[in-house]
Amino acid sequence: MKHRRGLAPAMQAAIDNAIADAANAADATAITFVATAEAGIIDEVTAGEHVSLFSPWAVDVDYTVGQIREDEGELYKCVQAHRSQADWKPALVPALWKKIGDPTDEWPAWSQPIGAHDAYALGDKVTHQGKHWTSDCDANVWEPGVAMWTLAE
Repeated sequence: MKHRRGLAPAMQAAIDNAIADAANAADATAITFVATAEAGIIDEVTAGEHVSLFSPWAVDVDYTVGQIREDEGELYKCVQAHRSQADWKPALVPALWKKIGDPTDEWPAWSQPIGAHDAYALGDKVTHQGKHWTSDCDANVWEPGVAMWTLAE
């Protein structure tokens, strides 16, 4: 810790301890926030407002479903357990990662769900083949234009 001139050693120690306690509290808060976001308790838009709290995506890591990682300033949620590879960056592999947290994207691009964990809910909005679609059911894994979607325009 930086020593301040003219302070008694006891005062310096108290200041150093207070700074360390504040840093530990901030770390604990960040860990709690990430854990609750990954558990689905905090919504994806709120998670997206705190990108810097999430660990960056990395190569040669075993990811599990639900983990959220930051890559190139965006958040991605793991939708299929896997060991990461250099050519499997989250933005490039929608079978493994789903982009989350962008509150300005009312009509995000549709990606094929691979199971119940990433299926679309009733009322979800997507863009597919240049058109906007709204899901007609919960647990929707159909491609828009094939079944269970209403064309919004």
